[in-house]
Amino acid sequence: MGDPALLAGNHGGSRPPRLVTQPRGARHVREGHCLYAYRAMVTFRALGPFGAISNGETLDLGGQRQQAVLARLLVAGGRAVPVSVLIDELWPGEPPAQALSTIQGYVSRLRRALEPNRAPREEAGVLVSAPPGYALRAAVQDVDSWHFEHLVKSDHEGPAVTLERMETALALWRGPALAGFQELAWAQTEATRLDGLRLLAVERRADAALRLGRTGPVIPDLEAHASAHPLREEAWRLLALALYRAGRQGDALGALRRARETLRDELGLDLGPALQRLEQDILVQSEHLDVPDPAAPDRAAGGPSGPGGAVLRVLIADDQALVRTGLKVILDSEPGLELVGEAENGEQAIALVQSARPDVVLMDIQMPRLDGLAAARRILAGEAPPRVIMMTTFGTDANLYAALRAGVSGFVLKTSAPEQLIAAVRAAVAGDALLDPAVTTHLIAAFAGRRDPAAPEGLSDSDIDLIKLVARGLTNRQIAMTLAVPEQEVADEVTALLRGLGLVDRAQLVVLAYERGLVSPGSPDTRPLSSL
Repeated sequence: MGDPALLAGNHGGSRPPRLVTQPRGARHVREGHCLYAYRAMVTFRALGPFGAISNGETLDLGGQRQQAVLARLLVAGGRAVPVSVLIDELWPGEPPAQALSTIQGYVSRLRRALEPNRAPREEAGVLVSAPPGYALRAAVQDVDSWHFEHLVKSDHEGPAVTLERMETALALWRGPALAGFQELAWAQTEATRLDGLRLLAVERRADAALRLGRTGPVIPDLEAHASAHPLREEAWRLLALALYRAGRQGDALGALRRARETLRDELGLDLGPALQRLEQDILVQSEHLDVPDPAAPDRAAGGPSGPGGAVLRVLIADDQALVRTGLKVILDSEPGLELVGEAENGEQAIALVQSARPDVVLMDIQMPRLDGLAAARRILAGEAPPRVIMMTTFGTDANLYAALRAGVSGFVLKTSAPEQLIAAVRAAVAGDALLDPAVTTHLIAAFAGRRDPAAPEGLSDSDIDLIKLVARGLTNRQIAMTLAVPEQEVADEVTALLRGLGLVDRAQLVVLAYERGLVSPGSPDTRPLSSL
């Protein structure tokens, strides 16, 4: 299920109406039609025993199977659930002969419970008909599970805001999610998903507290969290860091030993790269582990490098230790960049992205076990993925092309100068030019024969000129200087182009230029930046 903040009320692919409770007879206009809505003030609870509350009183939702109809619609996050799906999922195996009429009866009784003042022929405003089934219409904040998920997944402005929102999110829990429906497969799946988000919220809360220098209070919670979920490496990382900052270096190393023993006994694995690096840093008492200065800017709101000044979290994935070491030196020497993990293959990279939540992944295109291209596809298919920059010494043309089509944010050569690598990381987050000029030239030459000479319909001459400049690898600033226009105007035009063409980022715009013959090898449009 996607973020309910985006799904609540979604019907037919259009933006849903935002119906708010108004006095009886209030008139609402939706998509050119007039309707009368009589919405009750109802809140729904799924993070614990299932129920609904109106005006401070718990509503009588009927028997368990009738409640299950409402719970299943809630799990759909505002999407319509076909009647056939409701029947199959409420009666696994052999549904009764009168299942359809039974469902209709359940819906009718639920509507009376949720909107007792609605007249018989008035359109329902909460449990609505949405052919070929039904849907739940509610604001995100009126459904505890939707509100919780929205808080956990939303972007936050610094550790103080993150801490406050994670506290709010976790306070919504009153027990196991969807308690009472454990025998139904769909409820088990959703309860497991929500519990995974709850564990993430616990870790994000602890991480924010540590960044604010609040070490002591989080240790007992992290001890309990790591003991209850011993395979979560992020739990052990946070616990070890908290213990170290509390002056308990021996206990911090002991926690990492427990983590290593557990992973070896349960999975036959050693500590991941992030925990191994933390262990080494503790042994040498690395300065970056110290409690942050309270007077210093928030990590997510200060610093010189990211959007709004945020520190950029970078993950390195390369099977060659020498390359990883060189990249670490470059990143450590650049203010505003933080190395959050190292992976030796694509499998480790995927796991570290989930636990370390980097902003950018520097990914080698060729790695053992699971190569960088396959790993990039998996990472980019996730929710709110990081930017992925492929590193290459020129792999096969097909790999470079496939990676761009998959949505990676561009390429840099492993032989690039350090400043070019740093520029690529920052540009990736900003959505600016992401291709090393040498890679751009190589790709143009490689894919010249694959193009469809017809330019996309609806593009003006100025649009095509702009695409050509992007394909040359120019940044927004360089394009603005070339055209003698404000940089923001260029940024707005590039964004409009991407939106109009249905593309993800500039890298895919460059691919379009190659495929459609808007650039060709050896032409002035394809000169590398060094020749400008």
